[in-house]
Amino acid sequence: MLSAALSERSRRLWAAAEAKELGWGGVSAVAKATGLSRLTIARGVRELQAPPPLEPSRVRRPGGGRKRAAVLDPTLVDDLQRLVEPVTRGDPESPLRWTCKSTRRLAKELGGMGHKASHTLVAALLHELGYSLQANRKTREGTSHPDRNAQFEHINRTAAAFLQRQQPTISVDTKKKELVGDFKNGGRQWRPQGDPQKVRVHDFPDKKLGKAVPYGVYDVARNTGWVSVGMDHDTAQFAVNTIRRWWRRMGRRRYPRAAELLIVADSGGSNGARVRLWKWELQKLANETGMVIRVCHLPPGTSKWNKIEHRLFSFITKNWRGRPLLTHATIVNLIASTTTKAGLVVRCALDTRKYAPKIRVSDKQMATIHLEPDRFHGDWNYAIRPKK
Repeated sequence: MLSAALSERSRRLWAAAEAKELGWGGVSAVAKATGLSRLTIARGVRELQAPPPLEPSRVRRPGGGRKRAAVLDPTLVDDLQRLVEPVTRGDPESPLRWTCKSTRRLAKELGGMGHKASHTLVAALLHELGYSLQANRKTREGTSHPDRNAQFEHINRTAAAFLQRQQPTISVDTKKKELVGDFKNGGRQWRPQGDPQKVRVHDFPDKKLGKAVPYGVYDVARNTGWVSVGMDHDTAQFAVNTIRRWWRRMGRRRYPRAAELLIVADSGGSNGARVRLWKWELQKLANETGMVIRVCHLPPGTSKWNKIEHRLFSFITKNWRGRPLLTHATIVNLIASTTTKAGLVVRCALDTRKYAPKIRVSDKQMATIHLEPDRFHGDWNYAIRPKK
């Protein structure tokens, strides 16, 4: 546009000339069309009628123009920083220490301190100071276990050895439980303009449809996944039964000579390191398959590093973003249709079985499990051998 190529003064005079040409109401029309202030255009009109004593090559007189707010009010910026970051600026008693720090609220507080600052000025100053609107980011993991790194190294060595011997290595976990029905699902999808998918206002569970409990198995070597969508409780029985279904439907055909199975799992949940039922059910699976089942648990508080989270679950979430999970069949189809450029293949099936919660495994039953703890953290790393 011509306006962008003009200097400040030329733009003002050009707009004034257009306004004069339009006649009555011209200033308002040009202001609306160009975005220039009515006061600026009116000033240009006055300059056209009586040109000011200014050299044609200059836009402003030397030293002309409005002074910056930070120059006119030397303490403004420092007081603003005390409000935004009171602790780092040495002011723990700031009035905004525990309140919402919107630009309007900051402007109001600055006004109470004797400053003249609008919310737009506050926003401009914050940008100049290097601030920006940011959301929270999940990075802190709480107290770190002293053997955290050593455990990760142990898992990597174990997995590398299994992969070298072409023995199955899987990562397992439960995905976030999902409400089934016409509920809002995060994300957006392409639809005709003005025709969004209509969903319920409140996320109260539908008693008839209930929830979906996706438990996944990710084959590290093959880049394939299996997900069982449960309709009942997320228990150790459900977890191990999902691994069993993966082995029967996918695993044993891909690993016909498998003698061992490595399972990498979190330390908590239905496949937790302290869950007795988890080990009891794994013993049954070892007896059925004849494989030695070796388990390595991730250190506490590090579940986000489980490979299934960023190799499988993250892509499932992307695939169904913005789509209400209307039925269990919808969930199964969306999970099974998940693919990636790297060639991820996912199979999914509904698990309609009932899984009783709080099943107890006695000390006597635990004594019958062929459990072999590793030398390093036997509570996190162990093998379960099949009974002969």
